[in-house]
Amino acid sequence: MSVPIVMCWSGGKDSAMALWKLQQDPQYEVKALMTTITEGYERISMHGVRRTLLQQQAESIGLPLDEVLIPIKATNEQYEAAMEKQLRKYLKQGIKTFAFGDLFLEDIRAYREKQCARLDLTSYFPIWQWDTADLARTFIEEGFKTYLVCVDPKQLDPRFCGRLYDGGLLAEFPAKVDPCGEYGEFHTFVFEGPLFQQPIAVERGEVVEREGFWFCDLR
Repeated sequence: MSVPIVMCWSGGKDSAMALWKLQQDPQYEVKALMTTITEGYERISMHGVRRTLLQQQAESIGLPLDEVLIPIKATNEQYEAAMEKQLRKYLKQGIKTFAFGDLFLEDIRAYREKQCARLDLTSYFPIWQWDTADLARTFIEEGFKTYLVCVDPKQLDPRFCGRLYDGGLLAEFPAKVDPCGEYGEFHTFVFEGPLFQQPIAVERGEVVEREGFWFCDLR
């Protein structure tokens, strides 16, 4: 029997690639997507993408979406409490395995494993240590499409915010920037690709600075 698993979903390209790999693995059956939403903003936490677009993503993928609500400027304790509440709901459903789209940051992986272990849950990393330059090329070649929706100006010029993630963009990245933004240089929103029954109809809105980051408002 396949193992029921929940995908911790950000709406971005690494989550999409992790889910794509999961769906090709007969060992697992993906039961739902789980995403953190900032109440008041009604947007995906950190990425800044509208909640309605997230819901359209899940609908097009064909999986249930479970939204974990956290307050604006949530503390780590508030975040962990909200996550634990949702994880305990999964436990009651017999789901004990959770997938993450992390690539190579050992401290992030260790944190996720520790939080899961507290509840006797298992964490799984489908794209762990996939070379990020190769992953970026594969993402584009497989027909995925995504926009850069959040940029950290301390690591990447804000002019990249709102750009389509393609070969031209990768060629323009400074050498210090990871092709997949694993150090937090940027975040993305995937709107088309082999996961989706149909593309998500989005248009790029204004690019604004908020709390030290630059965001492109997709509508």
